[in-house]
Parts: sequence; C-alpha cells; structure tokens
Amino acid sequence: MGTIPQDQWEQHYADGLGFRPLGRAERELLARHAPAPESGGRALDVGCGTGELAVHLAGAGYTVDAVDFTDSALSRAREEHRDVEGVRWLRLDIEREDPTPLREDGYDLITVRLVYPFLHDRQRVLHGLGERLRKGGAVVVITPLFEHAPTERRAIALDDDEIALVTSGWETAERLDADGLAVLVLRGPCHTDALAVEKSPTTGHALTGALAVVTNAAGRVLLGRSRRGMLELPGGKTTGPEDFAAAAVRELGEEAGLVAAPADAYVLAMLVDDSHGVPRLTAVVRITSWTGELAVREPALFDRWEWHDLHALACAGDIFAPAAAALDAVWPGIIPTPPAVTAYPLVVDQPPVPGEPAQAVRLREAMTQTVVDGGWAPSEQVQDALRSVPRHRFAPEADLATAYDGGDRAVTTRRDETGRATSSVSAAWLQADMIRSLDPAPGAIVFEAGSGGYNAELLAHVTGPEGRVVTVDIDPWVVRRTRRFTAEAGSGRVTVVEADAALGAPAHLVPRGGFDASVITYNCWDIAPAWREQLAEGGRLVLPLEIGGYTRAITFERRGQVLHARGFTYCGFVRAQGQQARSIPTAGLLQGELTLRFEHGTALPTQGLEEALRGPRHETETGVTMGAGTFFGSLQLYVATTLTGFCRLAAHRDPATGVTEIAKGQDVPAILGNASLAYLTYVQTRDGDRPEDKEWEWVVHAFGEQGPHLAEQLVATVQSWDRTVRADDNSKHTDPVLTAYPAGTPDDLLPEGHVLDKKRCRLVIQWPDRTGPTLPLATRDELVEQNAG
Repeated sequence: MGTIPQDQWEQHYADGLGFRPLGRAERELLARHAPAPESGGRALDVGCGTGELAVHLAGAGYTVDAVDFTDSALSRAREEHRDVEGVRWLRLDIEREDPTPLREDGYDLITVRLVYPFLHDRQRVLHGLGERLRKGGAVVVITPLFEHAPTERRAIALDDDEIALVTSGWETAERLDADGLAVLVLRGPCHTDALAVEKSPTTGHALTGALAVVTNAAGRVLLGRSRRGMLELPGGKTTGPEDFAAAAVRELGEEAGLVAAPADAYVLAMLVDDSHGVPRLTAVVRITSWTGELAVREPALFDRWEWHDLHALACAGDIFAPAAAALDAVWPGIIPTPPAVTAYPLVVDQPPVPGEPAQAVRLREAMTQTVVDGGWAPSEQVQDALRSVPRHRFAPEADLATAYDGGDRAVTTRRDETGRATSSVSAAWLQADMIRSLDPAPGAIVFEAGSGGYNAELLAHVTGPEGRVVTVDIDPWVVRRTRRFTAEAGSGRVTVVEADAALGAPAHLVPRGGFDASVITYNCWDIAPAWREQLAEGGRLVLPLEIGGYTRAITFERRGQVLHARGFTYCGFVRAQGQQARSIPTAGLLQGELTLRFEHGTALPTQGLEEALRGPRHETETGVTMGAGTFFGSLQLYVATTLTGFCRLAAHRDPATGVTEIAKGQDVPAILGNASLAYLTYVQTRDGDRPEDKEWEWVVHAFGEQGPHLAEQLVATVQSWDRTVRADDNSKHTDPVLTAYPAGTPDDLLPEGHVLDKKRCRLVIQWPDRTGPTLPLATRDELVEQNAG
C-alpha cells in the first residue's frame, strides 16, 4: 500500500514489530457505534497486520475477512490466533489487486485502522470500500492526528483538512476521539456529485493553457488534490512560443514528477470559455505513454496526486471547471453535468491507450463464460471477441461489475429529458447472439446502425485484420463518444459517421457490391430501403423489428429485392430516432383507466366502446395452460400477426378498482370490433410451494355486443398456437416464415400469408396451418373506413 514499499512492510512484521495496540477506548467506541447485527454480521478489516482488531471483531459477533498485503503479517496472525474461529485471513493489496477474494454480498462493517495515511489513492480506495457496504453498514477509519503525532510521525497522520475530505460525501459522518486517535464512523453512500468550480479571478486579459490527461496501467486517470480544495489535472499556462503539447508535458513533470515525450502527447480538442469574464483557451492533451514515479513537486499548490477510477468521477466532488471539461472531452459521459464550454474537437490519429485493472480481466472471462453457457456464442471467433474487447472502456461511467454483467442487463449511457434511454451498451448475450446470426466472414465489411463502440469493436475483432466496420449514428454526442472510445481502446478498423442511419452509409464508404453484413442496434418499426439496397446479394441483415409492438431480433438474408427471415430472437432495444422515429396512435378510455395502443400504425374506431366497457364482461376459458417459466412470446407475435383489429390494451389502475383485472402498468393483446373488445389474459389455476406445482390458464375477457364472437376468435387463436407453434422446450417454438418486400409490391407478387403493411416495406407472415372456426369479423380496412366516417 501507498507510500512505503511492500518489502519494508514484510521486513517490519518479520522482525516481530507491530503497531499501537487496540485500546480500550477504541473497543468501547466500536461496541457503541458499530455493534454486530443480532443475526450476526460480516466485517472486513483492511490492513489487518497481525490480526488484533480482526480477532476482537470476531469476538464481538462478526464473521471477519482480515486482509493484508504482507505474507509475514498474515503468517504471524495465523500462528498467534490459530484457535480463533470466525476469521478468514486473506493476502490482498486492497489498493492494486483484483478484490476477487472479498465477499460479493458486501459487509456490515469495514474497518481501516492505522492504515489510511499509508494509502496512496485514498479517495479511490475509500469510495470502493463504501460500495461494498450493506444497507445500514459503516466504514470506520481509525487514524493518528497530525496535531498529536510526534514530528517524525506526522507524515503518517491526518490533519483537519484531510479529515474533512475523508468525511465529506457520506450521509452521516461522526468524528470521535480514542486517546488521541480520530475514529471516523461513516455511513451512507460515499457520493458527492461532481461539480465544476472555478478558481479566484485572474488579472490577465486572456488565458491560454494546456491540461494533460494521463492514465496508468489500470486505466485510472491522474488528478491532483489542490490547495484550493478541488481536483485538477496536471497543466497550466503556456510559456512564450511553447506549443500546447509541450506545455502539457512540461507541466506533468513539474507538478507530478512524471516524464513524457512530446511525441506521445496528442492535442485532442480546444476548449473555449471564460474565467470571471476573462477569455480562456484550453488545450486537451492526451498523453499515451510516460515514465517516472508520482511526486508532489509543487506542495504550495497541491496536497497529493492520486489515480482515480473513471466511474467514480461522477461523485468526486469539486473539480476545476477546465479539468471537468477536459475529462468530458476524452471520455464523454463520465462527468454527469460538464461545464458549459465551446469545444473544438481535432482530428487526431491517436494510438490506442492500454490499461485496465486485473479485476476487469476476471469479470470479462466470467461474462464470456455466462454467455457461452447460455448457448449465445457457439463460435470461437465470437467467444474470443468477448474475452478480448474491454467492454468497460466503452461504458466508463459504469463500475466494472455493472459493465460485465453477464445476465440480461444493458448499460444505459444516455437518456432524454423524460428519462427514457436513448443510447446503451446492450446485454452481452444479445450482442453475441446477433453477431452469431450475422456470421460475418474474416475480412468482411460490416455496416452498423446505432453506435456506441463496443459492438462495433466486437465485429471488428470477429472480422479480423482485413475486416472493417462502418458505424452510423444520428446523435452527435454518441458519435463523439464512439470516436473517442474506439480511439482509446479500439482496433483502428471502425469508421464512425454522424448521419441518419436509416439512410444507410455515405456512398463513398459502401463497398462495391454492398456490405457483406449489416446490423441495426435500435428498435425499428420499419425496414429502411437503404439497408436492403446497400447489402450484398446473399448478405445478412440483423435488426430488432417491432411487429405489433413486440420486438424480435430477426436475421434476414437478401435475395434480390426480397429479405428472407432466417431466425428470431426475443429482445428489446432503445427506439429509433431520425426518419424512423414514430409515435404510436393511442386512445384513452374510462377517464385514463385504460389505453388502447395501435401498434400497427393506424388508429381504429372506438365509438361506443366506453359504454360497452361499463356493461357486463364476458369470460371464455381457452383450456390452454402454462407452468412457471413458460415462454409465451410466440403467442403474442401469433396474435399480433393473424388477427384483424389487433391492438394492445394497457391498464393504469389497480385490478381491484378497474374493470379489466389487468395489473396496473401492464398491457395485454386485444382485438377490436364494432363497439366491442376482447383481450387475452390468464388466471392461476393451481398453486404450490414449488415452481413446478404452479399453473395458469389463458382466458379471454370481452365487452360489447360483438364481444362473445371476438372472444371465440381469440380462443381459437390460442388453441391453434398451442397445437401448431408451442413446444414443451421453450427454445423450440415454431417461428413463422417471414419475408419482407419493398413497399408498393403488388399483391399478386406476394406469397400466401398474413400481410402487414408498413411505410417502407410489406411483411408477409406464414404460420403453420391453422384449424378452427373463422368468424365473420370486419376487416382492418373496414374498421378504418368506419373510423374515417
């Protein structure tokens, strides 16, 4: 840890030395302010040394993980306390190594006794420990005070300013005294929103300067805690004719003791703002390689330099405004509210910058294994891409565990003013499955609509050194972010374009004969003609297509002007923007209790429907049951594509007070007739302690004069689905035969099947043969005509 080399600590404990014994006052304060929960608690003792505090906590009712980075200390601890139960002795450098041995479910108490002053990256370590607290837990820091320490030991004591920094940002922070030691009891999230702040006014007429952005082997960024009480990047004013890159390199050495060559300094952007009315021009300089050891070379200006995790910068407290803007220029999104500046990004051929913590390698392997075990990445090329491309570097605002979640979690990276996600890094299993479906060959040139960087780099890895990826996004912020992240951690084989992806790639980037493969990474209601026209004959297009409001990632293969579906995956993505953005026609009913959503794009008539909903409800059982864990997404799609008058009925009131018994906030498939409505729901028919003992049955509820006939149609549809589509194995449901024709294709050129017209294409859906009654219902055109009349 920190300021004293490990070998000196090893020798310290090997020589039989230790530290100040645990005092009575400390024991009493711990008992009073951090007692073990009645059911037993879990504690983490950081820098346990020979184990005195860990043993005390075990005696107080905790199960303890005692960690230290010296083998000699742990050897003495195990020997001196070999009869003590409830303590797990762990060798771990809490500051530098992968914290795999620590409990994933967190701790009720974390103690840092006589250790904190020896840490180098104090703020980062304390933030990380805070993230490991269980609800209601506490971090207790016990440390010598500068005012009470002998002169020769003041370097390992904290003054009032440092104490204030330790205690800031917690929901509660108590400072107690134990015989001259400060005992700091910290509770609540270690979180102070990042805030861009200014220094005192300048006396100049204009300011020009450069800021150095430097990362270490773990990918952490260097920031200094200045005497002004804020975080700053290395940097300062230019001198004479000095260029910006040279100024950044000079300031890095003068302030932090690190040495870099001007050839490894790249000016990425120029920031224009003002400081108390004085114009300011700041160069953002990315330094990709350096040597030396950190040192505080200007103690009058800086207290210390530390390496910070990128995801923790969102709650780092006060940051000098130009530094916050510079960090946002290099990693857009890591500062939640960057200061207002005018930024001029420069076209720079910056080499990739390596660096990641050991924990990222382990988590990436675990994520990959989860995806492989789920059957989503059978090819070695996709598996190797998942293991190689650093996913966390394309979502730097997320902690490592979130970035490498192997489950169904997408990492949201941008939201609109309503809080709706507009950009994200999709779930790893879904990205792997879409690339598997795309099946790009080595050397393929791939088009991607919807950027972010990570998926494009997976594709670049799969297609190899001769491959290339063209990724297009309409959002300038997303494009800027993608360009930066692919520069920082990419292959150099991804071209990022700002444009409406529905128009395809710019002509000069489209290979002769078309793209070998294309993938769309946002929900599409329609299929843009450019995606078909720019696709090579026999090439594959994978896109999340909304059909009746239900999204499936569908793999199409181009044959002439027709796209033939080759596979379906249940999924969900952020919605389209630009030309493909659309609003869904809706109709409110019963003063906001219900909403009809016309997902096919055309509103149907609702005259007389409210009166029908106030009348009796007709119920019909289907006889079709399902158990826990049954997949019924194919039923939703079956209903949406085979029944005239399809819509979705959403409820906004609790079932106990509503007329439909639909859960509040949920929606169900429905069909609409003349002043009549039927919808599909389910009721529990069998309960039990085990999931396999539970059972539900599909039932149909209906209102209005035509309701019983509508109900029969829905019942027949569910029964037909049960016979012809459903399978006992959830992964074996029958997919329809789906073809997509250009809009305007005459009916006589379409195959038999259910035709669903969209603005730019005509979908033909062919399910297995249906049997059962066909009832005389109004066609969609007839319903629309009634609405127009």
